[in-house]
Amino acid sequence: MKDKGLVFVSGHFNVLHPGHLRLLRFAKECGDRLVVAIESDRMSGKAAHVPEDLRLECVQSNNWVDEAFIADVPITETIERLRPDIVVKGKEHELHFNPELAVLEQYGGQLLFSSGETVFSSLDLIRKEFTNLDSRSIRLPHEYLKRHGVTNTRLSSLLQNFTKLKVCVIGDLIIDEYITCQPLGMSQEDTTIVVMPLDTTRFIGGAGIVAAHAAGLGASVQFISVTGRDTVRDFAMDGLAEVGVDARLLVDDSRPTTLKQRYRSKGKSLLRVSHLHQSAISVALQKQLLLELERVINGIDVLVFSDFNYGCLPQSLVEQIVTMAQNRCVIMAADSQSSSQVGDISRFKGMDLLTPTEREARISTRNREDGLVVLAEQLRQQASAKNILLKLGEEGLLIHAGNGKAKEWLTDRVDALNSAPKDVAGAGDSLLITSAMTMASGGNIWEAGCLGSLAAAVQVGRVGNTPIQSDELLRELN
Repeated sequence: MKDKGLVFVSGHFNVLHPGHLRLLRFAKECGDRLVVAIESDRMSGKAAHVPEDLRLECVQSNNWVDEAFIADVPITETIERLRPDIVVKGKEHELHFNPELAVLEQYGGQLLFSSGETVFSSLDLIRKEFTNLDSRSIRLPHEYLKRHGVTNTRLSSLLQNFTKLKVCVIGDLIIDEYITCQPLGMSQEDTTIVVMPLDTTRFIGGAGIVAAHAAGLGASVQFISVTGRDTVRDFAMDGLAEVGVDARLLVDDSRPTTLKQRYRSKGKSLLRVSHLHQSAISVALQKQLLLELERVINGIDVLVFSDFNYGCLPQSLVEQIVTMAQNRCVIMAADSQSSSQVGDISRFKGMDLLTPTEREARISTRNREDGLVVLAEQLRQQASAKNILLKLGEEGLLIHAGNGKAKEWLTDRVDALNSAPKDVAGAGDSLLITSAMTMASGGNIWEAGCLGSLAAAVQVGRVGNTPIQSDELLRELN
């Protein structure tokens, strides 16, 4: 890609107001490097209301500015020395005499006038949507906790034990890309809505965010998956390393790293575009994956399957992995998502925990008629599982354990704990790993269901997959 070059802006900058921010943002997008000259007290004269060193410090603190300095000579001389490719001035200067133009014409530089689009000033607010959590919308299930004799102190103790766990996550890595857009209107050529992209934010998703959640909750985490050989893989490797996940990503040159793009405007999704390959990985890659697991399985406490039916976990491989884990008495949990394609969560046999949606459970059991308790028990028996957490979306969670012969509670419900969700996409991932880690820490299924629901409530309170932190859950409990 051709180097877009050096961009130059100058001014007094007594106060860095929103107009300046839009101008600097626009200038930065015009090139690769933005240099700003702050006119000295001597050159500014009465226009300088703030000392030059403070004005310089203010501009230097702006993320869009690569370099700033005090100019004690006329700006034309500074331009002659720097020879920027582009000089940017505010729109209000366009109809006036601009001495910079003569200097730029001597060597082929360009003079642009813009105060920046007003939509750019809202980008910080847009980005806050991805991180801000309003905990006032989260409520603990006090009646449920009372029924099962669970205290906040007990739940806090289980959370603190997460730091002792060693976790391995296996499954399909996904990168989620959110493209925030400004709607421009309807096309005059056809019935198409026209938007202008403002900002792009990427998150690690799929099995990758399950591993990242585990690391954020304090565990030592190994993650095994398959990717393409592309820049999306590079993003995943860097992101996983940053959150403390030991990622072992095998390369399949026949497929891209799965990328799901969501075009959004004003908090709503306009369009989704998925770049993926759904066929099973080759036998050679299956053998490599098994070798990676053999290197770590003797030291782990819990093994989590995070399956999106994109080919990372063909049935023969799943069966070999399950046998390997059972021989070492490793706790196992599985989630197999089939939101947009056919899947079968019951193919993960002998799990300590399965976390399907109602739809996924009905697909696996081919049961379209029976109630939720009968459905959960049928899936539990079909998959030879110990416990089922049946995800019911906005209706919460059904917790099912055993076959109905014991005297203690075997089925119960937890309502959705967040009354104002922003993005439900990551709820199941956070529920899966938090519940599995609770059981691996000695918690029972009722405690696992509660902490898993609490993690999901925190996760849906913000947009995009951001790793859950144990402090966030402890804060809600306290």
